[in-house]
Amino acid sequence: MRSTRYTKEFKEMVIEEIKQGADVAQVARKHEISPKTVYNWLNRAKHKDWENTDPSAKKTSSYVPTPQEFRQLETENERLKRILGDKDLEIAILRDLLKKTNPGYRTK
Repeated sequence: MRSTRYTKEFKEMVIEEIKQGADVAQVARKHEISPKTVYNWLNRAKHKDWENTDPSAKKTSSYVPTPQEFRQLETENERLKRILGDKDLEIAILRDLLKKTNPGYRTK
């Protein structure tokens, strides 16, 4: 298989077609290129875009709740745990009842 070198301008043109909404497979067929090659070009272009991104835009900020919000979250978490416990207990009771009324029934 012969390897073909494509110019930077050609690669950019193909990538731009795809960014405009064209399908990778169609663009690859149109230019008689392997779709895998086109995907490789796209991945490289994404990495270049990421490298050229402003460093301040790459930083992620972490949310730290205030003490009041933290207490509210803890309260809600405890309430949800109680509800979950009640539901688990209800399911266990219903399974026991089902076993008593239907002895042939098996549960996990």
